Amino acid sequence: MTDLEFLDQAERLLAGVEASCDRINDESDADIDNQRVGGMVTLTFANRSQIVINLQKPLHEVWLAARCGGFHYKFDGQSWQDTKGQGEFWQSLSRYASEQAGQGLSFSS
Repeated sequence: MTDLEFLDQAERLLAGVEASCDRINDESDADIDNQRVGGMVTLTFANRSQIVINLQKPLHEVWLAARCGGFHYKFDGQSWQDTKGQGEFWQSLSRYASEQAGQGLSFSS
């Protein structure tokens, strides 16, 4: 994957996170605040816990930091997969965000 291909896929991912937050806020009382600065999106939940998603451009990875730990994702041509076999990005983000929000949340591209 070239740097430009990575940036294209990663930008789609971050835009999808932002769009999912908007949709979730419209459809529920989750009240997720999302702030984007460059290649980093910070999700802040009502209980003040956070999830941080940021791009690691030199490694062609997206890193996700949640209350339960830190995770690295690489694009495999179809989806963003955890580098240690812990699953797909959107499923993982939905699980971690649900845990931190205390209610079921569904993130998707």
